[in-house]
Amino acid sequence: MQTELSRRLGIEHAVFGFTPFPAVAAAISRAGGLGVLGAVRYADPDALHRDLGWIEEHTGGRPYGIDVVMPARKVEGVTEADVEAMIPAGHRRFVDETLARHGVPELGPGDRSGWRVTGWMEDVARAQLDVAFGHPIALLANALGPPPADVVARAHAHGVLVAALAGDARHAVRHAEAGIDIVVAQGYEAGGHTGEIATMVLTPEVVRAVDPLPVLAAGGIGGGEQIAAGLALGAQGVWLGSLWLTTDEAGLHSPALTAKLLAAGSGDTVRSRALTGKPARQLRTAWTDAWDDPAGPGTLPMPLQGLLVAEALTRIQKYEAAPLLGTPVGQIVGRMNSRRPVQAVFDDLVRDFARAVERLGRIAGGGERGEGRG
Repeated sequence: MQTELSRRLGIEHAVFGFTPFPAVAAAISRAGGLGVLGAVRYADPDALHRDLGWIEEHTGGRPYGIDVVMPARKVEGVTEADVEAMIPAGHRRFVDETLARHGVPELGPGDRSGWRVTGWMEDVARAQLDVAFGHPIALLANALGPPPADVVARAHAHGVLVAALAGDARHAVRHAEAGIDIVVAQGYEAGGHTGEIATMVLTPEVVRAVDPLPVLAAGGIGGGEQIAAGLALGAQGVWLGSLWLTTDEAGLHSPALTAKLLAAGSGDTVRSRALTGKPARQLRTAWTDAWDDPAGPGTLPMPLQGLLVAEALTRIQKYEAAPLLGTPVGQIVGRMNSRRPVQAVFDDLVRDFARAVERLGRIAGGGERGEGRG
């Protein structure tokens, strides 16, 4: 699975694996792809420094990257306390009532309130970047489009390629004009924040719109044949995230959540604003249903919603409140039906890609029975 982009980055396969788990990122890079560590959970720069160092120790010198959540326009002088003060009391009551209805206990005195979606904030995101640029990262990806111009320039000064996610071709063109190096065309099927356009439609539109910039296809890709389809549409690689959630290295601490992922079908996800305030595909649960119910107060805009629900999600996860328990995941969850090591997943991707390419080669050469006949 070699392309011009994979050769430029020095990776064996044009597979870019996004994950919040350092062990998964390292395993993806060891397998020949490029592991990309999601940084949004790292409010503590020291913890990010520790985990990036760990990745370097476990990749055998192979390249890896980091993903941040940062707006293109600077938002300075706004603190987390300022944002917290904007959350209406009625929304806080709704959270409390929903948890009480499902019998979710309060956190204990020594329990931490868990991760908070603060990576979008200027001071947090820039602190993450200060750490990242002190490590030999090969790629900086941003989930909210291109990062600020000074960040793009800083990355390039460090020899780091910059990627940005796009949900339609117009966004992709603006990304290219902002000086980024790679556009990730993320389709409707993907886990996490997505747009309205399916990957099969979106990928060739973005490829044409930003040529000659390389494009990665994302969304609904979990097998080698789907990787082949993405490359056939003009992409120079694929961006995979959901597929790694049920790997051994992910080490999900919730048996209940793991069971839900393994049992879920492709129709068991929903795009909801319940997690962050922006549409994000995730498992459909009683939690997403509550927020999407017209009788409820409705979700708040990003980042208010993420701050509002942070402690609630920690409680749901800690006590494994099964009806409410979910996670961002794409429609590809329907084929995530067993726990396996990252290397085993990668081996299947490579094997099935080769089979798909061979099959297409036979068709193109007229070797398939009945092919080209009236």
